[in-house]
Amino acid sequence: MIDRHMVPGQPKPYSHYCHVVRAGDHVWVSGACGIDADGNIPATTVDQFRIALAGVDACLRHAGAGAEHVVKVTIFMTDISERAAINPMRIEYFGDNRPASTLVEVSELVDPAFRVEIEAVAFVGA
Repeated sequence: MIDRHMVPGQPKPYSHYCHVVRAGDHVWVSGACGIDADGNIPATTVDQFRIALAGVDACLRHAGAGAEHVVKVTIFMTDISERAAINPMRIEYFGDNRPASTLVEVSELVDPAFRVEIEAVAFVGA
């Protein structure tokens, strides 16, 4: 069974997708950016990352998962030199449950004001 969810409190998708999909024990979270439910986009990467990470967490929880279930995280940044500024939040969120991770610099995200986007894959099985 595949469950596709639009998560209350999350920004409306920019295209034709849902926030999170759960298929059996597997959960995929679509890319979350630093935009709040009211459409506000903070100017700094750190503030955008904080919002995006909270969005990932809300999507995971909506699908019955949490940070401890994340097996892979991908982070897209428009300025990779700011990686050190977001690392403390990553460490706090994942703690000892370190997922596999990819972090890449991109020239632009779907909205030119976005500086960071996070997607995650989780496994909630035994």
